[in-house]
Amino acid sequence: MHPTTEPPAHIKAHEETIRAKALAYPGTHEDRPWDHAAFKVKNKTFCFLFTDATGLSLSMKLPESNNVALMLPFAQPTGYGLGKSGWVSAKFGVDDDVPIPMLLDWLDESYRAVAPKTLVKTLASGAVATTPAKPTPTLPTPKKAVAKKAAAKKAPVKKAATKKAAAKKR
Repeated sequence: MHPTTEPPAHIKAHEETIRAKALAYPGTHEDRPWDHAAFKVKNKTFCFLFTDATGLSLSMKLPESNNVALMLPFAQPTGYGLGKSGWVSAKFGVDDDVPIPMLLDWLDESYRAVAPKTLVKTLASGAVATTPAKPTPTLPTPKKAVAKKAAAKKAPVKKAATKKAAAKKR
């Protein structure tokens, strides 16, 4: 952002809410091309976000709800030909009501449209955490896995060795 175009506190709060939700999705990171926030998954952008002294604007890919979204007075097809692919841009002035719950739904739709299917499958029951998720181990840690394999291999070896020793005694 340019130093003279700092957004008002309430716009900054909206920006932080959207940023936190975007970064809570698996595999996401923030990039800053053209002095705008771009939230990406596997280097594919699913949300552009910009705030300044005049308000907040964002663009997201909405393959399912773009026709409905475009009926809203603050929405329009995203420029640079992205609108043809279902991208919608929304712009809000500092005095406008910003429908954060709806924008967070759009963010979810956009992430799901852009992210690899393997990451989309990791989302729990259609929702995403409000903070970045910490991985929960579902498999044994590598040390435990190695120990279990070694124990499994030793057991048959011991039996075989016992059988060989018994055969030699005969």
